Amino acid sequence: MNKKVVNRFFVACCIVAASMSVNLVSNAALPFFSKDKDEVPSLAPMLDKATPAIVSISVEGTQVSRQRVPEMFKHFFGGTDEQVQERPFKGLGSGVIIDAKKGYVVTNNHVVDNADEIIVKLTDGREFTAKKLGADEQSDIALLKIEPDALSAMPLADSDELRVGDFVVAIGNPFGLNQTVTSGIVSALGRSGLNIGGYENFIQTDAAINRGNSGGALVSLRGELVGINTAIFGPNGGNVGIGFAIPSNMMKSLVDQIIEFGEVRRGLLGIMGQDIDSGLADAMNLDANQGAFVSEVSPDSAADKGGIQAGDIITEINGRPVTSFQELRAKVASRGAGAELELTVLRKGKREKINVTLGDATQNVVLAKEIHPALEGATLTNGKTKQGDNGIVISELESRSPAARIGLQDGDVIIGINRKKVDTVMQLRAELEDAKGVIALNVKRGVTSLYLVIRQ
Repeated sequence: MNKKVVNRFFVACCIVAASMSVNLVSNAALPFFSKDKDEVPSLAPMLDKATPAIVSISVEGTQVSRQRVPEMFKHFFGGTDEQVQERPFKGLGSGVIIDAKKGYVVTNNHVVDNADEIIVKLTDGREFTAKKLGADEQSDIALLKIEPDALSAMPLADSDELRVGDFVVAIGNPFGLNQTVTSGIVSALGRSGLNIGGYENFIQTDAAINRGNSGGALVSLRGELVGINTAIFGPNGGNVGIGFAIPSNMMKSLVDQIIEFGEVRRGLLGIMGQDIDSGLADAMNLDANQGAFVSEVSPDSAADKGGIQAGDIITEINGRPVTSFQELRAKVASRGAGAELELTVLRKGKREKINVTLGDATQNVVLAKEIHPALEGATLTNGKTKQGDNGIVISELESRSPAARIGLQDGDVIIGINRKKVDTVMQLRAELEDAKGVIALNVKRGVTSLYLVIRQ
C-alpha cells in the first residue's frame, strides 16, 4: 500500500501503488493468434520479456503536516502561528524501467512523494538506492534514476494508437503480492473529470488493478508500455473492473521535460472553454457533438497569436481527435513550452488548420495551496479583469476544494486583500504572508465586485 493512503473519490476513487508477480488472472478472453490450432494460447512468452523491466519500490520518509493556529488559541501553543507535526512513514509501490542504459525508472509521484529514502528492487533480487530526478504532482508522474547495471527496459508504445477493445495486461504489486499479472481490455479512452489529479486524460481498463498497483505497467500484447497504472474506481478500494492509467505518450512528454530541465515546464495555450453538450450545441447552432468549445481567448497568448477565436471548436491536435475540453487541457499541459501544435478547429461550419507555439505556463502559474491552505484546489495565473485591470486569475479550480468552499469560482480575478490592491501572484503571496486574523479577498467576477472572507 502507498505511504500515504489517498482516497480521492469521484463516487469512490482510490489511488493505488505498485510492484509485480507472475500470476495470471484473466478478465477477458484472449485472442488466439497462432496458426497451430493445437497450441495453447499463453501470455508467458511476452511476460518473460516484459516483467524484468518492472521494479518494486519501497520508500521511507517523514510526513509533515502544518495547521494554522486560530488567534484565540495561540497562547496554548506558545504563541506560534502554526502547529507542525511530523510522522514517519513507509510505503510500497512499483515502477517501470524505461531506459536501461541511463537507469531511468518511471513511477507515480504519490508513490515517492516526501520520501527520504527510495529503494528499487529488481525481479532478480538486486536492490538499488534511487535518486528522484523530478516529479509532477498534477499529472502524478515521477522519474527516478538507479545504477545502470545490466538492466532491462520496456519499449514504449504509441498510446495514441490505442483503441477501445484492445487487449492489455496490468503488472503490479497489489497487497504486496509481487509480480502479479492481470489481463483485460481498454474499456475507454480520454477519461477525465474524476478529481484524481490536476490533469486527467486516462486510459480506462478492466484489467484487475488493486491497492498496491500504482506506478506499475499497463502493457500491450506486444510487450510495449501503453500506460502507468495510477488509480482505481471502487467503493472500498478494491477492484470492480474499472482502473485508470496515464497514457505512455503523456508520460514520455513529461519525463523528457524532467530530463532536460529538472522540472515540468508546461505548455500554455491560453484559452478558457468547456465540453460540448446538446444544450450548448443547440444554443450556439454548432455542427459538432464532441470537441473543446473555446469561450475565451487570453490576449497575447499562444492561441491569440495563432488565430484561435472565441466560439471555435477544437476537434483535433496534430491530427488526433479531441473529444472534450479536459482532454485538450491535459494534452496541451503535458507538452513542453515552445511545442508546436497543429489544431483543427470548426469555425462557422468550416474546418480550419491552425498552427500554434505553446507558451510557458510555469512563468506565471502557481498552485494556490503553496500560498495559503484556504486556497488549496485553485491554480493562480497573472492576468486581467474584463475591464483590463491587472489581477490574479483563478485559471483552474477543483470542485469541493477548500478554495471552492470559501466561494471562489473558475475565472474569478483577485484584485485586492483587505482593501489593498494586488496585481500579481507575487504580491498576493506577500500580502497573505503578512495577513493576520480575518482576510477579505476582493474578487472581480465578470462585472461584479465582491468580497470573500477567510477566517484563520
